[in-house]
This record gives sequence, C-alpha cells and structure tokens, in this order.
Amino acid sequence: MTDVQTPATHPAPGVLSRIFRTEQDGAPGDGHEQVVLCHDRGSGLKAIIAIHSTALGPALGGTRFFPYASEEAALEDALNLSRGMSYKNALAGLDLGGGKAVIIGDPNKDKNEAMLRAYGRFVESLRGRYITACDVGTYVQDMDVIARETEFVTGRSPEHGGAGDSSILTAFGVFQGMRASAQARWGQPTLRGKRVGVAGVGKVGHYLVGHLVADGATVVVTDPFEAAVNRVRAAHPDVEVVADTTALLQAKLDVYAPCALGGALTDDVVAALGEAGTSIVCGAANNQLAHTGVEKDLADRGILYAPDYLVNSGGVIQVADEIEGFNFERAKNKATKIFDTTLEIFTRAAADGVPPAVAADRLAEKRMREISALRTVLLPGARRG
Repeated sequence: MTDVQTPATHPAPGVLSRIFRTEQDGAPGDGHEQVVLCHDRGSGLKAIIAIHSTALGPALGGTRFFPYASEEAALEDALNLSRGMSYKNALAGLDLGGGKAVIIGDPNKDKNEAMLRAYGRFVESLRGRYITACDVGTYVQDMDVIARETEFVTGRSPEHGGAGDSSILTAFGVFQGMRASAQARWGQPTLRGKRVGVAGVGKVGHYLVGHLVADGATVVVTDPFEAAVNRVRAAHPDVEVVADTTALLQAKLDVYAPCALGGALTDDVVAALGEAGTSIVCGAANNQLAHTGVEKDLADRGILYAPDYLVNSGGVIQVADEIEGFNFERAKNKATKIFDTTLEIFTRAAADGVPPAVAADRLAEKRMREISALRTVLLPGARRG
C-alpha cells in the first residue's frame, strides 16, 4: 500500500493550478489544503481524498464510488465536491470543514471488502483531518466495512451505532428548501397543485417524491435505471414517468428538481427551463451549476434557484450528528432550519441585487472567515501556529 500526497512528483499539466487555485476576491478556503492519492495494488484500490478546508473543523464529506472516464475526471470531481462541502457545512452551521473522496471503479463490479478496508486505512492515516460518509455508489453497509479500519467514518448502520441512511434527511432538507422557494415565489410554503419534475429517483429522489406527493404536488420523474423508476411507481402509482431529462424539461414544470449527478444546469437546460416557464429550480444534486454565470442566467430568466449545497445539507447534518451520538429527532430539527436559511438567502439576494447562489456563498464565506479568525486567540497552554 502506498500513500502519495499532492503535490505529486510529476503532476499532469494544470493539476496543481486547480488544487491551489485562488480566487480574485480572496475568499477563505480557496485552494485545497491537502489532496491524497491512494493506491493499494492488492485490492485494486485507486482513490483520491481531497481536503478543501479545515477552517471550521475536521473536513467531513462522503466517498463517491464511480467509473470515471479518467483519473483527471476523478480528480476534478473530488476537487469540486470537496469545495462544495466546505460551503455546505459552513452554511449548515456545523463546526466542520469540507472534504470529499472518490474511488475510481464500477461499484457494481469492482467493490469488495479488501478494497473498502484498504480505503479505510488511508482515511485513518489522516488522523481525523477527514471524516468520511456515504455518497453516490457507497452505502451504509460499506461504511460499516470501512469502519473496521478507521474511527473517522459516519453514516454507519444503527446496529453499529450509526445514523443509517442519510438520504432520508437529505430529501427532507430539499423539501424544506422547496417549501421556502414556494413561499418566496407564490406566497405559500406548499407545493400543492404545482407540477414538480424530479430528475433522478435513486437514493434521495424517491424520498423527495414521497414528500411531494404527500404535500399534494403533481410529480413527474425520470431515471435511466428502470429499477429506480419501478420502485417509485410501486409506492406512488399516480406519479408520471417520462423517458429522459429532455422530456422532463419539456413537461411544463413549475419546479425542476435535479437529483442525480452534478453539472445538470447547463446553458441549454436553463434555456429549456425558461422556454417552458419553470419558476423554481431546487434539487438534491451537488454542484448543479455547470459553470460560473449560470446562476445569473437563471435569475435573468426569472427562475428562482435554491442553492444546491444549502438545500441538500440535511444528509451531512444527519451524519454530523452521529459524531456526538446520533439522535434522529435532534438531527431532523436541525434540518428543518433549512427552510429558514433558504428564505434568508433569498432575502439577502434581493437586498444585495445578486443571485441566491452568490448570496449563499457570501454568507458561508463570512462564517468561515469569522470562525477561523478565532485561532488567533491564544488559549492557556496552547502553542501558536
């Protein structure tokens, strides 16, 4: 087993510039503190752990198991996702920084006990700087295996003292964000009578559909995996199913909820939403904005965008609660506050004349800046630096 930490001996062109990139505004946490490349020949493990910021505390974020087209694509995803976790944890009021990990491979073919345990040893080697959890391609049972090699893992099964499936509160939090969006747009915190399109009904999406149906919304869904669609149909027979995302965008939606992988809000998608008269975008997917500027395009078209890392923070709130001894009701009460924070972001955005995504970034950066500044206060018996 080998552990090579970035900067690597011969990094690919542009790799270091992406890791250490800085923004012109000098926002706190820009650039990554640490990137670890993990390789275990025996199990076939190839993984990347990206720690974006520990300004607020240990970096917490899930492990994604995905068949990336290239190692470069895996690195880019780890960097983007870990940065998003810094902002998500800050806005959620958690004393945790942002990190994320990716395992390169097909979880349906390549995942095995040895690989997960090897990965757990790499997590352990960071001595608590990074705490992992579930993400796309990893599940509660995987966290139980990883926990056999490290204590720095959340999202374990209740049988092993964990919080269980974090998708439950992720979906609940997205629903709270959607209710707040409805309040801001239509004056009532309900989706009753509205047509909501959910793209992706896997881990989080199918729970979100349940909340929407219970609230009286008309729900339209799509998912490339037939099993996921069939599960939703079995639970909610009145849900409408369309063939793909293109068809969903043309379904005359009031609300669009991207709940699959990142980059869902491209220029073409936003244009289609505008043409269809969609009023709100609020979903569970991470890093929904395909590039900088999409948030302004949404605002210019009159589409209210609920920032992804704000509304999908229910899951990280759930697993973070596990660190101090999990209590579901306590975690759910914290996730309920996503409603209030979403309304606050919309209010700040309107007052400052900026898109909600910009207002959310500013509030998260403000908290990271103010709390990290406390480290200048020297405590008795502590060393500087």
